[in-house]
Amino acid sequence: MQAKAVRMRQCQLGELLFFWDNGIRLRHSGLAVDIPRRQPFGFISHAHSDHIARHELALCTPATGEFYRLRLGNRPVREVPFGQVIQTGNSRLCLFPAGHCLGSAMLWVEAEGQTLLYTGDFRLGESATAERAQVPRADVLIMESTYGLPRYRMPPRSEVVELLRQRVLWACSNDWLPVVVAYSLGKAQEVLALLGPLKLPIYVHKTIYAISEVYKKFGVKLPGYELLHENVRPPAVVIVPPGSAPSLWWPRQWKLAVTGWAIDPATPYRLRVDEALPLTDHADFDGLIGLVELVKPRRVYCLHGPEVFVEHLRARGWDARPLGRPTQYRLF
Repeated sequence: MQAKAVRMRQCQLGELLFFWDNGIRLRHSGLAVDIPRRQPFGFISHAHSDHIARHELALCTPATGEFYRLRLGNRPVREVPFGQVIQTGNSRLCLFPAGHCLGSAMLWVEAEGQTLLYTGDFRLGESATAERAQVPRADVLIMESTYGLPRYRMPPRSEVVELLRQRVLWACSNDWLPVVVAYSLGKAQEVLALLGPLKLPIYVHKTIYAISEVYKKFGVKLPGYELLHENVRPPAVVIVPPGSAPSLWWPRQWKLAVTGWAIDPATPYRLRVDEALPLTDHADFDGLIGLVELVKPRRVYCLHGPEVFVEHLRARGWDARPLGRPTQYRLF
């Protein structure tokens, strides 16, 4: 009987707190977690477009709330600072910095005598513009695993930053206009801060400009920058989001993408750039493993990455399983 009871408790790990219904839903608060479709009550870990929707009420940090309204208009938001415990339904919730971009948060939940941590997108290492990640312990971990293959081990950040600066200076000294391709929220501001010491004029796309103004409002120090115009010429730096095609008069443009996918040799061809550098705001393979070791969960659920990452965790002794696969049914 005791063995049967232990097995029952093991089966219930996590399922007492959440279920999968084409997205993560918390049982005791009615909170939908990072579901990019309109919900009555939705947690937003950060304001990248694949994590937000026009919820009837959104729960997020103050910085994420600002970006959310900037992108989707004046929406109802319950803003919760990092470290503040709130009660919703029969659950206690707390937000912890995720290190992904300014305001990005991990969600910690306590209910039914269990604790759960949902990471969202996260980065454990240093950032020039985002709060450093703080990782609490939890019984159950739901984690993103984007770079869940061993080949996605990033080189030391300092080396990538130095290479970025060198390539920008090389381009300018050879009469090229360096155009850095970076996501408008998070990566672009990181690039801004990292290129500041070069003392070059920096011109940014209008969406990057608007988001950078929010960063400054929340006390993040950025170097001077101006709104991009067509007459920019070297020596200067241009920062644009992926997929934009700004009209620039200067014909000699050297396009640099900054992304963890730069580990793959084909990335410059796929992104149609001259060069790609592995500067990422996601945890690499070792960072993913490191997070599990910090949380010390009894069970791990993996999202948004290669399913084989589950096997890597199991080989290290963790009770891991994939979440959100097409073949998976609602958890009870």
